[in-house]
Amino acid sequence: MVDRGFWISGVVMAVLACLTDFGINGVLLYDDYAALEGTLFRSPEEAQSNFIYMAIAYLLFGFALTWIYRQGKTAGASTLAQGIRFGIAIAAIAVVPVFLIYYAVQPMPGALVVKQCIYGTVAAVLLGIIVAYLNRDAKEA
Repeated sequence: MVDRGFWISGVVMAVLACLTDFGINGVLLYDDYAALEGTLFRSPEEAQSNFIYMAIAYLLFGFALTWIYRQGKTAGASTLAQGIRFGIAIAAIAVVPVFLIYYAVQPMPGALVVKQCIYGTVAAVLLGIIVAYLNRDAKEA
């Protein structure tokens, strides 16, 4: 049975994923992306018109992150360690491979891909830690 905590965690993780992605892609990598606007990337205005797809993606990500974490929790293990481990796993399956595939099929600058992988991995670990703390057992809180 899915409890209230699952729904709260899913929404929180979706919002945090959106915010971390904005920090990375909208701030840290803004100049890198601006140089590729019109060739590989949509203009900010055109991208904004498709925001509903991003919102759906973040909701799916937030709830999937919560669900997968809850399935693999180890009773009695350190919440912080589990969060770090989970974040590294997420980076290994959902961050680094995606950017490497983009690099293989699109003319992405190598330096940009390296930055995306590094920043994305840091974000995944932070999100892993947060989802672990949001979903720790009551006796750990």
